Amino acid sequence: MPSLLVLAAGMGSRYGGLKQLDPMGPNGETVLDYSVYDAIRAGFDRVIFVIREDFADAFREGIGARFADRIKVEYAFQKLDDLPAPYSPPATREKPWGTSHAVRAARGIIDEPFAVINADDFYGSDAYVKASEFLNNNTENSCGLIAYPLKNTLSDHGTVNRGICEVSKEGYLQNVEEIVKISRADGGMISGDALDGSKREIAPDAPASMNFWAFPANFMEHLEAEFVKFLADNVEKEKSECYIPTVVDSLISQGVTKCQVLETSASWFGVTYPDDKPHVVTSIRALIEKGDYPAELTSAG
Repeated sequence: MPSLLVLAAGMGSRYGGLKQLDPMGPNGETVLDYSVYDAIRAGFDRVIFVIREDFADAFREGIGARFADRIKVEYAFQKLDDLPAPYSPPATREKPWGTSHAVRAARGIIDEPFAVINADDFYGSDAYVKASEFLNNNTENSCGLIAYPLKNTLSDHGTVNRGICEVSKEGYLQNVEEIVKISRADGGMISGDALDGSKREIAPDAPASMNFWAFPANFMEHLEAEFVKFLADNVEKEKSECYIPTVVDSLISQGVTKCQVLETSASWFGVTYPDDKPHVVTSIRALIEKGDYPAELTSAG
């Protein structure tokens, strides 16, 4: 059975607080409550939270304890100095090394197929079903990606970072490029910055990675090799980060793996900024009224 790896180490610098513990549902449910609930329904039998040690107790009490009697719950810690030899972080660096580094934090406890999600994104129940089906039937040791139209993933209250995908006619990811500071202009044009600093205009329907990935058991080996390459070029850059889309794109270009883009009927929404919260609260209430979720989620079976 697959496991769910939840990236929850960020303190929500743009949001202004630990948004992973912020209630969004009618009875105090967090976005994470809905994520784990959906994962359980889809057949995941273990959830691993990647967190920081400095808020481990609060996280265990506020999130992990809610599900301890219904799914196996474990923790991995993302640490700034958790690097392969012979590398060490520069003295001026304050933040860890990005989403790939966060996934790598669980390398000692994952040896089965697994999905990766952000802790603060609501992906919808169908997305977990599609990821679970893919992982349980993945005979090629390929990767999977749940993608959403870019126009449905923007915030009205600030910029966002997204992995913009190019997909083949057969449904495989050809490349994925991390674009940062994406926003919609008054005229409707969507644009952002490539990692080389160049400005990019992006089509509204472009498939965007929301960091919902499905990986085979051997992905950690490939991730380690790519992370070492990243450090060789970037270890002295105090703000450089190694993103999951960049790693997957490199593996695809080398012919190491393929990545199937998984279509989903689910709706995505997230809370990047405080002003995003009312939309999330309203959206969750609508799903409850539709019958997709029980009104009291944490007490539901």
